Amino acid sequence: MKLVMRAAYAAGILATGLALSTGAVNAQTKIGALYPFSGGLALLGDESFRGLELATEERNAAGGVKGQPLQIVKGDAVDPNQAVGEARRLTSVDKVTVVFGTYSSSLSLAATQVTELAGVPYFELGAISDPITERGFKNLFRSNPTARDFAASMVDSIGEAIAPALGVDAKSLKVAIIHEDSLYGQTVAGYQTKRAQEKGVNVVETLPYSAKSVDLTPVILRLKSANVDVVLQTSYQNDTVLFFRQAKEQGFKPKAVMGAGGGYSLRETMEAVGAANMEGALNVDFTQYKTNVAAAPGITEFVAKYKAKYGIEPRSGHSLANYVGAKIFFDAMASAKDFSAPSIRESVLKVDLPVGATASGWGAKFNEAGQNTRVSPFVMQWQGGELVTVFPAKAAVTKMKTGLGSN
Repeated sequence: MKLVMRAAYAAGILATGLALSTGAVNAQTKIGALYPFSGGLALLGDESFRGLELATEERNAAGGVKGQPLQIVKGDAVDPNQAVGEARRLTSVDKVTVVFGTYSSSLSLAATQVTELAGVPYFELGAISDPITERGFKNLFRSNPTARDFAASMVDSIGEAIAPALGVDAKSLKVAIIHEDSLYGQTVAGYQTKRAQEKGVNVVETLPYSAKSVDLTPVILRLKSANVDVVLQTSYQNDTVLFFRQAKEQGFKPKAVMGAGGGYSLRETMEAVGAANMEGALNVDFTQYKTNVAAAPGITEFVAKYKAKYGIEPRSGHSLANYVGAKIFFDAMASAKDFSAPSIRESVLKVDLPVGATASGWGAKFNEAGQNTRVSPFVMQWQGGELVTVFPAKAAVTKMKTGLGSN
């Protein structure tokens, strides 16, 4: 009887050991993915997520993080209220280790308040409003450029690229700043105005509008009556398409139009507007795919991975930005002592990648606020149905064209 009991006890110990071993093998690290997967921002939200998804699959194929595969738990943030609710679910119900997101600045501002209180690290890969990393949070880190970077690049490009291409003095150009009126548009426009004053740029109109507007004719007529030469627009996709369509209807054809990322970078925007009408439109944005590989090593390989998984060309550079940022943070998590928030923060602040070390051309060095200080947007232009990099010279694949529209 004793032999039977001993055998049973030994078998139980063995089974327990096997179960624990199997559990260790099957253990996964949950990561939240908080993006607008539905609603008006869904297209770029999904495109942003695809970069995180590719980086996650790549990491899992290499053994995961600290020997554990990564499991993505998605959260759909349509508006700030839903961003708060989904952030609470991810942190308190799904118990994710970290959260990645978000694309939209207003969504990021809302969601990160929840994760900060919960003590869960939040990795922002796409939202650009500066206030996101100016609130003294200890568990918030951003890998991408900010609105201040975008604004400076747009305004500086007037003197450094647009005016030389037109063969005129930059100060002779009449410039208008138009923007959708959410946090995104307000932040960029505010920095544009300040930068323009510093550079002596002649801003003759500053016009906000609702991104949900169905008629931008009043804005366009104001621009037309002011004889505006250069339009700087901060917009999403729908209002970008609306602006180009109605500008054509009103016969408004400025010497240059430049967008601040968002809708200007999407292939779907170009197709909706028409390649001929979008021809010559400029865009300051995250790195796009027609960029000199010498400035963005690995960009060709990323495009190949994207096409292999999704069966199409990347829709915008948001996927690349999220892919690069996710890889940086996965490496930091792997180097951390453990997955606690203090350990992850310590590891992130030690990251030190020179500019030009990633597929987006960015480097990585985070300040105490959690902002990557080695990032900057490039200037792109729609030429022949392709968004190609034209400035700065080290990243350019062709020269800047003048004029807007090919007909």
